[in-house]
Amino acid sequence: MVSNPPEGLPRVVAHLIYEDVGAAIDWLSDAFGFRERRSMRHTSADGSIGRTQMEVVDSLITIGQPSVHGSSPRVGNSSMLYVYVDDVDGHYVRARAAGAAIVTELEDLPWGDRRYQAADPEGHQWAFAQHVREMDPEHIH
Repeated sequence: MVSNPPEGLPRVVAHLIYEDVGAAIDWLSDAFGFRERRSMRHTSADGSIGRTQMEVVDSLITIGQPSVHGSSPRVGNSSMLYVYVDDVDGHYVRARAAGAAIVTELEDLPWGDRRYQAADPEGHQWAFAQHVREMDPEHIH
């Protein structure tokens, strides 16, 4: 029987467009601690990386070159991903040290998350959070 989604993939896989996929792999690994699934790397005849998958703890992000599916934020399209990490304070320090453009500083939010937001070199917006306390929905505003 065919598995849907395929084995090892979550139901939702974000796909981000980068002009330079190789540079994005390096930067996302250095700044945010993501790991490339090298078995999923697709290279073009000229040796450039056309598409790959990055592991983010128990999730995946597909990154690829511009195509009929979209363009990088450099030409106007954008997105923002909200990613839960285990140590948001340590993650923030690592990202800042790697040159991430911090959009919002670390802050505790009304719904129990501690979060910061950063932009990568091509302008994708990333929010990294850690759920640090349970909140009664009636008291969230």
